[in-house]
Amino acid sequence: MKQIILTAFFLNISGMAFSQQTEQSKLIDNYVKEAITTNKIPGLAIGIIKDDKIIFQQYYGTENLEDPKKVSSTSMFRVYSTSKLISSVGVFQLIEKGKLSLEDKVSKYVENLPKEWQNVKVKNLLSHSSGIPNVIDFNDILPGDSNAKVIDRLSKEKMDFETGNEFRYNQTNYLLLTMIIEKISGQTFEDFIIKNQFPDSKNELVFSSNSIEKIPNRIVKYNYNSTTQKYEKSTAIDGVRAHSGNGLAITLPAFLKWSSHLSKNDLLQQKTREMMWKPFDFSNKKSDFAYGWEITKTNNSLSYGFSGGNVSAYRIFPDKNMSIILMYNGYNFFPPQYNIVNHIAGIIDPDLINPYSLAEESIITEFSKKDNPNAEKNYYSFKAKNPTWDFESTLNNIGYILMRNSRIDEAVKVFELNVKEHPQSGGAFDSLGEGYLSAKNYKLALENYKKSIELDPQNTNGVNMINKIQDLMKKN
Repeated sequence: MKQIILTAFFLNISGMAFSQQTEQSKLIDNYVKEAITTNKIPGLAIGIIKDDKIIFQQYYGTENLEDPKKVSSTSMFRVYSTSKLISSVGVFQLIEKGKLSLEDKVSKYVENLPKEWQNVKVKNLLSHSSGIPNVIDFNDILPGDSNAKVIDRLSKEKMDFETGNEFRYNQTNYLLLTMIIEKISGQTFEDFIIKNQFPDSKNELVFSSNSIEKIPNRIVKYNYNSTTQKYEKSTAIDGVRAHSGNGLAITLPAFLKWSSHLSKNDLLQQKTREMMWKPFDFSNKKSDFAYGWEITKTNNSLSYGFSGGNVSAYRIFPDKNMSIILMYNGYNFFPPQYNIVNHIAGIIDPDLINPYSLAEESIITEFSKKDNPNAEKNYYSFKAKNPTWDFESTLNNIGYILMRNSRIDEAVKVFELNVKEHPQSGGAFDSLGEGYLSAKNYKLALENYKKSIELDPQNTNGVNMINKIQDLMKKN
């Protein structure tokens, strides 16, 4: 009798857990469908691991807009800069084996570096604190140029800042990390990564930074054309050297396996993971970034991850034994990856509910609507309840996105709102000046640029724009 009662008890507990997970899955599914509709996402895949089990794995929409093929477990999404996480793990695998050190100078492995680069270390590449010029800033560097030619070209440029001082996202860092990996391993970057991180999934991923290359089952990003109000396939070609920074295309099942291996310390020992996620000590004491990983804090819970191309994101929550993978192929207005991940994390674990992120998501959604009739009212309702919340950067980004979508009048209203909310921000006035300039209201553009310089005397952009506007006013 006792055995029967115990069995019934555990069956009841098990049933309650299953029912709770089912309800949770419904909430996630409903939210994802809503996000897809709001952002007009053509196709999406999402996977969630909790307590070493896949609790959610779903596919939505189509791989492309040219035919009705559904997104599935065989669809390989390009994850763009989320590729850097895999590259960073590869670096730390070499560190763990004693073949590399964070303190090693890059010049130990890469020959013929400029004199100004000699003090750059591996840790500076991973933390984007190198100060080396960014390869993507120079149009005369071609995708097919050799690494030696690229370095020679960049050596003619000044350092962007003193090494170690600050965070500045930079693709050259990962070009150099690729060269280091290949030098030490004696393998191509791609072979090294597949052998050491994807031995059980090697047919479910591919490295290619060429958007027009025909690869079976690979999904390419769509960019929304605000003029035609239609999606256009990306045609970017970045070359082999970009593989470590943006080249990975991967299926959701393969990404889930990788995440599981990372959580279980199959890829790196726990102490090595903790080293990888330790905040870098930037000299300016302002930047916050680990060794290749973003650091996010939600209600005292730390998580680590990255995003890529505004169409992918990965986040791992070590203290919650949870990870979230998000991949899609396009969006029509504001990059939604972070808000989607934050929202889903809160559905799974109430401790991860982020009220600010939920408010930001609502504010963006309302301003994205045509003529956004209720957007300001919605914004002020959040501010009334939470007066300390600051949405300056959010409003600024919304304004610029509206401008890029040829919604100039709406953009100006958002910039005006931002100035009203942040009357001491030189940046807010600078953006309002640009909004008025786009609207060809030169008088108000000039007034606001002058105000931006008054508040921020270091604003060289404002000075240049004032000269430009004065020339325009003379011609008119």
